Amino acid sequence: MCALAAGATLARADGTPPPTTIPDGVQIGSVVVGGMTSDEATAAVQTAYFAPLVVHVGHRNVSVSPHHFHTAVDLATAVQTALTAAPDTVVPLTPAYEMQRIVKWVRTLASKTDHAPVAGAVILRNSRPVLTHSHPGRTLLKFATRMRIRAAIVGGTRTTILAPLKTLAATAAKAQPIIVIHRGSNRLYLYSGTRFVRVLPVATGQAIYPTPLGHFQIVVMWKNPWWYPPTQDAWAKGLQPVPPGPGNPLGTRWMGLSAPGVGIHGTSEPWSIGHSESHGCIRMQISAAEWLYNHVQIGTPVFIIPA
Repeated sequence: MCALAAGATLARADGTPPPTTIPDGVQIGSVVVGGMTSDEATAAVQTAYFAPLVVHVGHRNVSVSPHHFHTAVDLATAVQTALTAAPDTVVPLTPAYEMQRIVKWVRTLASKTDHAPVAGAVILRNSRPVLTHSHPGRTLLKFATRMRIRAAIVGGTRTTILAPLKTLAATAAKAQPIIVIHRGSNRLYLYSGTRFVRVLPVATGQAIYPTPLGHFQIVVMWKNPWWYPPTQDAWAKGLQPVPPGPGNPLGTRWMGLSAPGVGIHGTSEPWSIGHSESHGCIRMQISAAEWLYNHVQIGTPVFIIPA
């Protein structure tokens, strides 16, 4: 600044008037200011560097003022330099800003933009399984967005900033075995996806030991299981474990559910099939349980409904 002032004083001393307009082709930062007075150049640069930033995210535009990021420029020095610059010169202009404010603003934008993927699911509709469609999610790439905002502030450019998004894949509901147990009618329906396969009679829980209603999964599958009595329950006190073989209360197959202590199994009491006679489990004919065991897997959804 001192050198500029000395130059201007010298110019006046030898009779040469100080420049009143900026030489042709001169730029201050990204703004062409050739032929402008200092006041006109100041206004032009302010208009360019402090115009709102427009960020396009998803299907909408979001506007934010550079002042939000505490943007500042040394215009007085830049304009004085431009007045005495050679034609077609670019006078550097480096705005100051607070990066932490950009980080915070982009984080808020992400919170309004991001959404998690929605996986396809198995649900019941009119007592039959339906596979719902999956929906992908998205997340804002925050670092890339911050850098694009920073570049727009520093460069003085005001083209729309495209905020990059990443698509988050959603898991589709797969066609798999699905079991629907009608507790009231003591029937088990097996589906392959939404296609009906077979209905089997079962026994469900007594009124004092009801089979739980809800959506469960098969979590364990055993051949020729041991039976361990639930001695915490009054009806099983004093009973001893029963090894595999004739008379085992679980028959030859056990398909344990995510409902604690509840499973689908064969029975040594085939007369109970079709009635509410168990202590909460789902009983089947031994041959039916063996057949079902070969057509399901760990993770198979099991819906137990009242009807």
